[in-house]
Amino acid sequence: MNVSLLTDALPVPAVLHLIDDDQAFCRSLAFLLVSAGWETKSYASAEVFLANLPAFTEGGGALLVDIRMPRISGLELIRRLQEQGSPFPVLVMTGHGDVELAVESMKLGAYDFLQKPFNHQRLLDAVSAAVTAGLDCQAHSMRRALAEERLARLSAREHEVSILLARGLPNKAVGQALGISEKTVHVHRQHIMDKTETHSAAELARLVLSANESALD
Repeated sequence: MNVSLLTDALPVPAVLHLIDDDQAFCRSLAFLLVSAGWETKSYASAEVFLANLPAFTEGGGALLVDIRMPRISGLELIRRLQEQGSPFPVLVMTGHGDVELAVESMKLGAYDFLQKPFNHQRLLDAVSAAVTAGLDCQAHSMRRALAEERLARLSAREHEVSILLARGLPNKAVGQALGISEKTVHVHRQHIMDKTETHSAAELARLVLSANESALD
C-alpha cells in the first residue's frame, strides 16, 4: 500500500492555539485539551503568535487568548487579527475582575469568553462550538468567493439580466424591464448560464445570494 496516499486521506485535525504568558497555566490548559482529544500549540505572548501566524487549515481551529498580557494585550491582538481578516474564532480567557474587558472583546469580534478558573465542561463545550463556528464561517466565505468569481465573468448587461432572472422573472418581463427584446434576453440567458455554470433560474438565484445575501431584495 502507498503510505503517502494513505496519509493524504487522513482528516486534518483542528488545532487550538493557546496564547498566554503564564506558561504553567498554558501547560495545564494544553494537558486538559489534549486529554479531551484536541491538538494544541502554545505561544508565550501575542508577539510570538503573530510572528508565527498559523494558517487556517482544512480541519479548522480556534484561539484561546489571555486578555491580560504584557506589551500586546489580548484585546490588541484581537484588533490586529480583525484587521488582517483572520478566520480563527477567538475564545478570550479572563480573570474574575475582567468582565468589562471580556465584553469589549466580544464587541471586537471574539466568539466567547471564559473566566478562570474554568469549569472544564464549559471550556470543552465552548471550544467545540467555536471550532464548528469557524469551519462554518470559512465554508461560507469559500462559497461566497466562488460565487463572486463566477458572477464576475458576466458583462454589465448580463449582470442586470441575471438579477432579474434570479428574481424569477420570465424572459418577456426581463426584456420589458430593460427595454430589450425577448430574443435578446434569451441570448443573454444562455451566456449567463454558460459563464456561471448554472442550469436554471433557481440555481442562478442561489449563486447570486451566495455572493450577496441582499442582492435580490
